[in-house]
Amino acid sequence: MLAAQGLITADDAKKIGEGLRRVEAQLSSGELTWDDALEDVHMNVEARLIDQIGEAGRRLHTARSRNDQVATDLRLYALASAEQLIHAIDEVRAALVVQARKHVDTLLPGYTHLQRAQPVRLAHHLLAYEAMLERDRGRLADAAHRADESPLGSGALAATTLPIDRERTARALGFSDVTHNSLDAVGDRDFAIELVAACALIQVHLSRLGEELVLWTSQEFGFAKIGEAYCSGSSLMPQKMNPDLAELVRGKAGRVVGAWVTLVTVVKGLPLAYNKDLQETQEPLYDAVETVSACLAIAKGMIASLQFDTARMRAAIDAGHLVATELADYLVTKGVPFREAHDIAGHLVRVASERGVELAALDLPTLQAAHPSFAADVSEWLDPARAVDRRDLTGGPARSRVLAELDRIERELGLGAEGDAG
Repeated sequence: MLAAQGLITADDAKKIGEGLRRVEAQLSSGELTWDDALEDVHMNVEARLIDQIGEAGRRLHTARSRNDQVATDLRLYALASAEQLIHAIDEVRAALVVQARKHVDTLLPGYTHLQRAQPVRLAHHLLAYEAMLERDRGRLADAAHRADESPLGSGALAATTLPIDRERTARALGFSDVTHNSLDAVGDRDFAIELVAACALIQVHLSRLGEELVLWTSQEFGFAKIGEAYCSGSSLMPQKMNPDLAELVRGKAGRVVGAWVTLVTVVKGLPLAYNKDLQETQEPLYDAVETVSACLAIAKGMIASLQFDTARMRAAIDAGHLVATELADYLVTKGVPFREAHDIAGHLVRVASERGVELAALDLPTLQAAHPSFAADVSEWLDPARAVDRRDLTGGPARSRVLAELDRIERELGLGAEGDAG
C-alpha cells in the first residue's frame, strides 16, 4: 500500500516484505532471540529488520503507530478465534446430534428443581444443549461482525497526514470495513469484551452439561457412563471412577467469567484514546479463548463416549407419579377447568402415595370417585410413551417433532447419515 501510494519505493517495499519473512522465520526457530531492551515485539521486529535490510527497514513504520497496530492485531486474533470457536461448537453440536439419533425412543424423567417432573425423550434432553450451543454460535458470529473493521491508519489517536489507502490495507488483511473514528479505534476493546462474553456463556453452558454428567454418572442416578479416557480412579478407593473432566469443564466457568469481568473492569474508567491499561485486556482475552477451545474439545469427546443405561432411565419414570399432569390434561379435554383438574390430579397423587402405588395402578372406580368424567380410555393417557407423544407441537418432545428437529440440525451442520460432516 505504501509503495502504491508513492510513500516508499517498490524496491523498498520488496525488501521490507522479504526481510519481515526472514525475521519471522528466525524468531520462530530461535535463531534470533527476543531482546527485552527493545521494549516490545514491535521494536524487536523492526530492529532485526533494520539489521538485515538496512535503511529500507526504517520505512516500515511509515504512517503507523503501535496503537493502531495492536488494535488491528487484536481484531485479527478475535476474528480468527471466533471462526475457530464456531467450528468447535459445531463439532460438539454434531456429537450431541449423533447421540440423540441413537436415543429418539429412550425415555427418562425430565426434571425441575432436580425433582422428577414429566417423561421426555433422551434425544430431546440432549438437543436442549444443542439449542444452547446454537445460540452461542450466533453470539460468536455477532461479536466477529463487530470486530470486522480495520483500525489500521488511525495512528496514535489522530490518524495521519500521509495519503494512505486504509481500504486497501483492510481488504488485504481480510476486513470488511474500516473504523470511522480514530480516537475510538485505538482505545476500543469492545470486540474483545463481546467475544469473551460469548465465551463466558459458552463455558456456563458447558458447565451445566458437566454438572448433569456428574449427576447422571453417580450411583444415585446411574443413567450414564463416561468413557474411561475422561475419568480417573481414586488414589485410595479402588472401586471409584471419577468424572474428572466433566468436573473440570464445570469448574472452568469461573475462570472464563472472571476473564470477562477483568476486561470490563479494565476499560470502564479509561479516558479516550490509547492508555497502557489496555495491555491488561490481552491476557484475559487469550486465556478465555484457549480455555473454551480446550473445553469444547473435551466436551465433544466426552459426549461421543457416553453410554446410557436406558433401562434404568425408563424405570425411573415409573416412580414419582410423572404422569400426574396427564390426568389433569385428560380432564381438561372433558371440559373440566384446568385449575379444578389440577386439584383433582393432586388428590389422586395423594391417594396413590398412601396406597404405595403409581397412578396407573389406580382402578377406574377410584378415579371416578375423584371425578365422574374419568372413563376407560384414561389408561392410554397414563402410558409414558403416549404421554410424551401427545406433546406434539413445535419445540415439544413428541417423536415426530424430535425427528424433525434432528433433520433440521443435521441439514444445518451438513451431517451425513452417520453424523459426519458432508
